[in-house]
Amino acid sequence: MNLLLAGLGASLGAMLRYAITNYGKRHWEWIGKRFSNLPIPTLFINLTGAFILGLIFGIGTSIFFYALVGTGALGGYTTFSTMNTELVELYKSENYRGLAFYAIFFVFRRSDSSIFRILCRQISLSILIVSVL
Repeated sequence: MNLLLAGLGASLGAMLRYAITNYGKRHWEWIGKRFSNLPIPTLFINLTGAFILGLIFGIGTSIFFYALVGTGALGGYTTFSTMNTELVELYKSENYRGLAFYAIFFVFRRSDSSIFRILCRQISLSILIVSVL
């Protein structure tokens, strides 16, 4: 059952990623040009995906919900393989400033996501303890 939920979620996440990427390429291009031609749609997708995944993990959802949304939808939604490809393209185009910014930003973003997951877990644990008392 979890396998089917993850597959369904992944297809929904991939469709959402496709829609946001196309929208972003048409409407957010000016933002990327101001910051060394950074791929803004990919940046937006990975940030929102990591944030939502951290929230879901932090509040401790059921295994079925996590399979559908965490593994499935957010796995299909986030584009970490695309991020790696774009890092290589920034390097090949000798856009070292953009490459450094993009790479450093994702290192800090991953750290923030981990911290956010820990904080959500602590907050949900505190709420549980208070509600039991």
